[in-house]
Amino acid sequence: MLALEEMVGLLKASGETTRLRLLALLAEGDLSVKDLTAILNQSQPRISRHLKLLYEAGLVERLPEGAWVYYCLTQDEAKSNLLSASLKLLDRGDVMIRRDLERLHQIKATNVQQAADYFQLNAEHWDELRELHAPESAVDQAIISALGDQPVERLLDLGTGTGSILSLLAGLCRQGLGIDVNRSMLAIARSRLDGPNHGHLHVQQGDILDLASLDRRFDLVTLHQVLHYLDDPSAALFEAANVMVPDGRILVVDFAPHDHEFLRKDHAHRRLGFSHDVMRRWMEQAGFTVELARDLKAEMKPDEAYSAHLTVTIWVARKTSEAGRKS
Repeated sequence: MLALEEMVGLLKASGETTRLRLLALLAEGDLSVKDLTAILNQSQPRISRHLKLLYEAGLVERLPEGAWVYYCLTQDEAKSNLLSASLKLLDRGDVMIRRDLERLHQIKATNVQQAADYFQLNAEHWDELRELHAPESAVDQAIISALGDQPVERLLDLGTGTGSILSLLAGLCRQGLGIDVNRSMLAIARSRLDGPNHGHLHVQQGDILDLASLDRRFDLVTLHQVLHYLDDPSAALFEAANVMVPDGRILVVDFAPHDHEFLRKDHAHRRLGFSHDVMRRWMEQAGFTVELARDLKAEMKPDEAYSAHLTVTIWVARKTSEAGRKS
């Protein structure tokens, strides 16, 4: 519940055209100051000032990532309910709101295309590039250890890339399916999985944020070095939950928070790693309970600057409740 004065303060904070537009955009997912500046076509100082007021009122939260800052709507239940009720009544057909959403979709489409272009350019060298980021053999061993010997009926590998996770877990699952949007990646994956021991593994083109067409449910879903390429990583967790059986498990492998801006500039990374708190929150919202979170420190090699100071984190969580599809 909200006290009278607190509610009045929240309504005042949101009761301004630019700030209400910002809240409507953040209801679509986490966005950076750069994204919001481009969408609203206003100066960075002006947007930052409005975000500061919303942050001080407790309506939004800040997610610093290197030189960038992402914003999301508050996770406080009472304040979130107030925002949801207000935004639900906002006419999405309003000229200004409709234009904002159109620009948001354009920015997201551009980001997706940049990632796809990067994958296309580096498809044949993808595994080699991953070796620069973290010791792959140590990560593979940690993945096997984290999953244990519990048998897997159906495995779904989202953003399968070159099929490395399918290959790694081939002996653990009875059926395995990899989804990726990039055809060049899938061509390499199919070549890798062409063998007598991989007949139960398949890959197909698809959008990991739209799995509604899948007619099966999976007891293990994996996301290996995928989330940092997404504008809204939590959306992938919600989508994964929607295609999983009750008590199924999800494995996420990604970077811990870091400050390597070159990965964003040169390698299409949208997020510079994820903290344990952020990942746990996203997992819980999607209906998962985290059972394991393990950090793997990078090997310090002076002649391999890409791997310096990078830590890989492995999360294993179990689906324990139902969560609605994230819109």
